[in-house]
Amino acid sequence: MRRSHVTTVSLLVASALTACTNAKDVLEPSAITPPAVSSQPAPAAQGGTAAVVPAPAPSPAASAAAASASPAPPAQSAAILARTRLQIAPIVGASVEAATPLTAELQTRARQRGITLAGSADQTPTHVLKGYFSAMSEGKNTTIIYVWDVYDPAGNRLHRINGQQKAPSVNSADSGGGDSWKAVAPATMQAIADQTIDQFAAWLGGKAG
Repeated sequence: MRRSHVTTVSLLVASALTACTNAKDVLEPSAITPPAVSSQPAPAAQGGTAAVVPAPAPSPAASAAAASASPAPPAQSAAILARTRLQIAPIVGASVEAATPLTAELQTRARQRGITLAGSADQTPTHVLKGYFSAMSEGKNTTIIYVWDVYDPAGNRLHRINGQQKAPSVNSADSGGGDSWKAVAPATMQAIADQTIDQFAAWLGGKAG
């Protein structure tokens, strides 16, 4: 009777082990056939909480970079212009008659923009402006081509301003005589001076930003 009971228990244990082995085989990852890949996007619920996580706030460095890309405030630009001492070097290429109204208007416009002018004897300019000019007359019109180089006191070029101004000749007879500068009106040179100082001030303001 006891032997029969032992045999029955052994059979039960063997059956239980067999069942556990079969269950392990079924739960083994390699025994599970992967599902077919669907072309439809997975539902948002499958992503858990990742679907509701808000976008990260910009870092302080990114915020500072965005702020530095914006133009400088008017007050800051005005302060930089006020600290600027501009020295205007002798004009190259233009006649004395054409350079005189140009230089006078450069000085006037610079004062209007709050820029201090440094005389030729002043050894403390912050910037030196050197201009190179040429004039070409064709028919009743004269075109002035100009290039301005901005230097620091050590002679290093910092910036270049260039352009051209086309205007009717004052006297077409003079323009045909080989000297195009005689046909250039003072107002043309004054307009170039205004544009030059305005571009110089804008460049300084851009550096501030």
